[in-house]
Amino acid sequence: MPVHLGVVMDPIEHIKPWKDTTLAMLLAASARGWNLHYFELGDLYMRDGEAHGYSRDLTVREDNQDWYQLDGGRPVALGDLDIILMRKDPPVDAAFIYATHLLERAEDAGAMVVNRPSALRDANEKLFTAHFAECCAPTLVDSAAPRLRAFIAEQGKAVLKPLDGMGGRSIFVVADGDPNTSVIIDTLTEGGSQYIMAQRYLPEIRDGDKRILMIDGEPVDAALARIPAFGETRGNLAAGGRGESVALSERDRWICARVGPSLVERGLRFVGLDVIGDYLTEINVTSPTCVRELDAANGWDIGGRLLDRLAAQQ
Repeated sequence: MPVHLGVVMDPIEHIKPWKDTTLAMLLAASARGWNLHYFELGDLYMRDGEAHGYSRDLTVREDNQDWYQLDGGRPVALGDLDIILMRKDPPVDAAFIYATHLLERAEDAGAMVVNRPSALRDANEKLFTAHFAECCAPTLVDSAAPRLRAFIAEQGKAVLKPLDGMGGRSIFVVADGDPNTSVIIDTLTEGGSQYIMAQRYLPEIRDGDKRILMIDGEPVDAALARIPAFGETRGNLAAGGRGESVALSERDRWICARVGPSLVERGLRFVGLDVIGDYLTEINVTSPTCVRELDAANGWDIGGRLLDRLAAQQ
């Protein structure tokens, strides 16, 4: 019997197929003869405690001009699916959180949900690093401007970012004495009402912000160094960074060994660690990317590797 795979994602018509990690997973599933069920958040619902979704049959192709086809449409009990990939991009807002509760009911009914819904709620991609402080550069999470300014002065230069951002959005590099410091802090904290993260600026960003993909707590054999464009401080590909496959260092592997067991315990099956120089900066659990770039550079099929691991545990 073929595997029935559900995917919850942003509208597939808006993705960039040549770089989309979710599409790489779906192509791998199609190559294995799996049946694909497509959902957006608005397609999920719950009736009398049972999770359902309005499923459309999905066909995918390796074609940057014509990469998908959606057919039909019918209600399905999510618990009847074998595997559900939760690949909705941040922000992790109220709608996202409510969807994880619905997906948790599907999990209780027998579906394997990747990543585990409760872990998606609990593991904020910035704050989760606090469990591994020995792997991180000096970090402050705060909403109070005086303490944030004092941290910048102590470090000499710091990176300030919101706790719910992605793709390099709203990230500021602030040096001690920068005349824009107060307005940056006021903007990011919304006048002191929202927590933000401040981290010591790491000049090693010039060599790239490394994305290390983890499958069941183990790293793939290379990282994607996302090297900032000229005049930029952000390595994110969405911010114009250039990706380059690089070997994992001993320090990278040490960080992976520290983080990996906790990922397994929490049911975080597919995760992206962000490492700058010797330091862990973020743990991406919602919809980690960079599969396409690493596959192309190394002749791999990371999506297929993940799916084979999941299928073996059905």
